[in-house]
Amino acid sequence: MSKTSIKIKLKAFDHRQIDAAAKKIVLLARELNVETRGPVPLPTSRSIYTILRSVHINKKSREQFESRTHKRLVILKLSPANQKAVTEKISRSQLPAGVWLEIEVS
Repeated sequence: MSKTSIKIKLKAFDHRQIDAAAKKIVLLARELNVETRGPVPLPTSRSIYTILRSVHINKKSREQFESRTHKRLVILKLSPANQKAVTEKISRSQLPAGVWLEIEVS
């Protein structure tokens, strides 16, 4: 019987929240007796925004803001019979606020 894999990609602005969410998913998977890999830290993406402080007079006076998006990947290996139950259980779990969850079944 071949095993299918579920890739769970987590995104958040705060690294502490994303680590807590990844730990919660790994504990939930171990509770369901599912083989896990991860959490694997993916590259952090940075977005820098430049805004003029004074629109009319001081064009050279600018202010820069930065937002970082931290990402983690958790891979679950399971049998096709358990796939639907595990994905529903993970999608219904209470994750910290500000954490985005993407589930990909392959």
